[in-house]
Formats: sequence, C-alpha cells, structure tokens
Amino acid sequence: MFRLRILGRYLHSEILVLPARVLALVFIAALLVLPLFSGDSYLLMVLILTAIFTMYAVSWDLLAGYAGQISLGHALFFGVGAYTAALLNTKLGLSPAFGIPLGAVTAMTSGLLVGVPCLRLRRHYLALATLAFPLMLTGIVFAFPEFTGGELGIYAITRLAATRVVEYYIAIGTMLLVVALLWKLTTSRVGLIFHAIREDEVVVRALGIDTIRYKLLAFMVSGLVAGLSGALYAHFLRTAGPSNLDLFMSFHPVIWTIFGGAATIYGPVTGVFLLFPALEYLRAVPEYRMLIFALLILLVLRLLPGGLAPWIRDRLEKQCPNCRMNNAFVRSTCRACRSQLTP
Repeated sequence: MFRLRILGRYLHSEILVLPARVLALVFIAALLVLPLFSGDSYLLMVLILTAIFTMYAVSWDLLAGYAGQISLGHALFFGVGAYTAALLNTKLGLSPAFGIPLGAVTAMTSGLLVGVPCLRLRRHYLALATLAFPLMLTGIVFAFPEFTGGELGIYAITRLAATRVVEYYIAIGTMLLVVALLWKLTTSRVGLIFHAIREDEVVVRALGIDTIRYKLLAFMVSGLVAGLSGALYAHFLRTAGPSNLDLFMSFHPVIWTIFGGAATIYGPVTGVFLLFPALEYLRAVPEYRMLIFALLILLVLRLLPGGLAPWIRDRLEKQCPNCRMNNAFVRSTCRACRSQLTP
C-alpha cells in the first residue's frame, strides 16, 4: 500500500502534469495491452521489428545526437550482434538467453575497437571513417563462407520464443527498458558531458574532463545497444546475413532519428514507430511505396527541421522563463515558481 501511494504521488506530480508525458504513458500502456485485444500475427511481427529497430535508432542517437560522434557505419554494431548470436547458436548450440547478451557484449567490444582509431577525427572525417568498418566486416564475411555463410548468411537459428506473443513481450519489454536506461543516462552528469563534447570538445578538455574516456564510453554503450537489437533481430527472423551490414542498414537510424528529433531519445522512438510501420503497410501500393515514403520524410524535414517529436512537445508544453520548468500549454502560471507564462 505504501509503495502504491508513492507511485500515485509520483504519477500525479511528475507524469500527469505534462501532456507529453501523459502521451508517453498512454503509448506504453497501449503497447503492453495490445496482444489482449489483437492476436493478428502480422501486426505483432511489425511491432516486434519496430521495437528492435527502436533500440537500434536510440543507440545511434546516443552516439551522434548526444555525443556528437557522427557514425555512418552503425550497421557494424548491428551486424556484429546478429552474427555473434547466430554463430553461437548454430555452431555452439547456445540458446538465445545466452547468445543475445553475448552478441551485445561483442558489439560493445567492437564499439571500443572502432572508437580508439576514430578518437582524433571529427565531423565528416569521422563519418567517413566509421563507414569503412561495416564494409571491412562484409569483406571478412565473404572471405570465409564456410563459417559465415557468405552471401547466403546463416539460417535455421533458434526462434526467439515459442509463440509470437511471447516474442512480442520480449521485444517490447527490452525496448522499454533500454529506452528508460538511456534516458536516465542522458539526463545524468554523463549526458551533460556528452552534450558539452558535442558543442565544443576543446572547452571541455580545458575544464580538465577526460573527453577520450567519455567518447569511448559513448561508442561502447551505443555498440552494446545496437548489438542487442541485432542479436534480437537474428533470433526473431532466424537469419543473419550481409544485409545486416549494408549501407541502407547504416542510414536507417539516421533517417529515423532526424525525422523524430535528434538528441532527445524519445525522438528516435517516435520516428521508428511512425516510419517503419508506414513503410511496411505501404507494400499495398508497391509502385508508389518509396515515393510516398520519401515525400513524407522530406515534408517533415522541410517544415519541422528540429524533428517531429520536439515540435509536438513544444505545442503541448510551455517553458517557464524564470525557472525553465516545463508546464502544460493550458497553464497561465508556472507550476513550480508561479511566474506568469507567456501565451
């Protein structure tokens, strides 16, 4: 009873006071109860893939949006996680419960290996350098076809779970946990340092902060989350192949993040949950599918350069000019300092 009272107080004081947080709560609740109202296997499959790609997108947002380390080869981490989980399962017989975490840890290690040689590179030089790594791994995959499956990839991987509903809850639960942890990280002192490095690394170094350590941390955490999504993807689709490492796989999180809003964590979530299902259901009109998709992206980027999610938040909330506290758009005075809010 005491814990319920604390939870109710927290909901009343921190969640229900802001419309954007209420929307997030409704969204989470809808995801959790959806299988109770719809057992459509195709719908669940689309949402499982959406949840997996959401983790992939927020991992890129942490590295590029927050820490400013622009990566155009992010598919490396996704592919390392997928291939590691697939090989551990097919060659050593490890179950997904062991293979998926090991795939994520292996991708985290690859993040460290990528971060070290890229430490002194910035902007487009860094982006081009990261682009080379998945290409090199693709060459390795093709060089050892008897081990990696070559162009055909690895098949007959153990299924993620026995039923589609269980797979759904594994994917959604993991996604919600990852997003919550990354949100906590980005609102901490570490997230503040990431922001500062993105804005001016020289100033941060002048303050005595070891920027190398924090950039490596960004690469490793981003690689861990991207590898986790890749491992889940391999076990869900029961295959891992060169397509996990191609350029399109690297560009997808960039599009999703910029569409939803970079350096926000909730922006990539919005971008993936809108764009991926839309692209999937546009298969009904295959001749216009990519055209409609491209026009949708261009329209949002042209009219809302900061991303869709921040634009929605700014319509629903107002920031106090004195204490910088966010308030619901219907309030005329700040909920914290009682200052007058501009209409």
